[in-house]
Amino acid sequence: MANKAVIAGASGLIGSELLQILLKENSYDEVLILVRRELPIQHKKLVQLVVDFDQLDKFKHIINGHAIFCCLGSTKSKTPSQRMYRKVDHDYPVKLAQIALEHNTPQYHLVSAIGADFKSLTYYNKLKGETENDVQAIGLPCLHIYRPSLLTGDRKEYRFAEKVATAVMTVVNPVLIGPLKKYRSIPAATVARAMYNQSLKQGEGVYIHPSDHIKQLA
Repeated sequence: MANKAVIAGASGLIGSELLQILLKENSYDEVLILVRRELPIQHKKLVQLVVDFDQLDKFKHIINGHAIFCCLGSTKSKTPSQRMYRKVDHDYPVKLAQIALEHNTPQYHLVSAIGADFKSLTYYNKLKGETENDVQAIGLPCLHIYRPSLLTGDRKEYRFAEKVATAVMTVVNPVLIGPLKKYRSIPAATVARAMYNQSLKQGEGVYIHPSDHIKQLA
C-alpha cells in the first residue's frame, strides 16, 4: 500500500508549507488534502477532496493513511462567532482524531498553540487546551501535539496586528533566553518541517512539542 498522508488545513500558513514539503519529498506516495474548495495546485501525488467539515463521517472511508496532519485553525476576524470558532479549532480536529482511531492510523499530528491550557482564563488558550485534552482522550496510538508561538511567514491575507507583532518580536526574540526561548516567534515553515520529520519516525504515545523544541526537530 502506498504511503499516504492526509492534511486538513492545507491552505493555512503551516498547512501550505507542509503540503509543499510532502509533495517535494519522496517519503509519501500520495497526499490527500481536505478542502472546502479546490486549491489552484496540481501534482501527480496530490488528491484534493472537497468536504463539508460538518459531515466528515461521509468522507471517512477515504480519510486514512500513515499520518493525518491537522493544521486547522481560525481567527476572530474570520469567524467572529464563538460557535463557529469552536467548530474549527475544536470539533473538527477531534472528529478527525476519531476517524484516525477508527482506521488505526499510525500517527496523528495536531497543531495547537503556546499557552494551551483548558484552565486558562483566555478563551483562545482555554479552547486549545480543551482540544488537546479531548484528542488525547481518544487514545490514538501515536499523537504529536505542536505548540508554536507567534507564527511568521507569508500569509495570503493581510493582518495588521500580526504584522506589528512580528516586527516587535524581531526585536524581542534575542532577549528571550532560557525558559523564555519558547516564546520566540517561529516560521511556519519550521513547524511544517518538524511535523514532516516526526512523521518519519516510529513511536507510540503522546508527544508534546513546545515552540523551542519544534525548532530543534526541524
